[in-house]
Amino acid sequence: MQILPERPMVQALGDSAILVRFGSRLDENANRRAIGFAATLESEEIAGIIEVVPSLVSVLLRYDPLISRHQDIEGEIRLRLHDALEERAGAAHGIGVRFGGEAGPDLEEVAGLLKISAEKFMAQHNAVPLRVLATGFAPGFVYCGFHPDALVLPRRDKVRALVPAGSVLFAAGQTAIAATDIPTGWHVIGHTDFSNFDPAAEPPTRLRAGDSVSFEVA
Repeated sequence: MQILPERPMVQALGDSAILVRFGSRLDENANRRAIGFAATLESEEIAGIIEVVPSLVSVLLRYDPLISRHQDIEGEIRLRLHDALEERAGAAHGIGVRFGGEAGPDLEEVAGLLKISAEKFMAQHNAVPLRVLATGFAPGFVYCGFHPDALVLPRRDKVRALVPAGSVLFAAGQTAIAATDIPTGWHVIGHTDFSNFDPAAEPPTRLRAGDSVSFEVA
């Protein structure tokens, strides 16, 4: 039986923002629709919108209430939601990772929980490119997915107080990259010299939702 996608939810957030949510949980379809809607707004701008922020399954729109009324913007949003939401063609990136050891202290534990060797885990982890699902949570932090069911593990029971920028993280069928020093409950499997955050650049992040990432052993 085919499962139909959830109907997008359009919700006001105060007097100057609207959230468009494409699913109640993270999955491939909801993520692609969110990215596609954000791409639509790049090519079909709405008057008064001052910022479009895509997330894993939603898109936040901030607007100037002195330029456009909420009901007018919501009407424009619903018109665009009637169209097919095509995901933008993203750029491809290759990212080298130093797996295990001090760079990835959780690699052996992750492989053990998955009942495979560390070498086999690295091979399966790097086997196919992953899509950039979203950036955010912390500056430049990037979520990449999805891994097959055989590589799905929950987050750690305990949160590390701090992991360094460049840490490559693994949990919930995804691989993430920390662009700044942050606390995390994700498994730390490696480290990369790739930096996804430069506050002096425009835009400040190199990866965008919809890009593809191929992880490689550095």
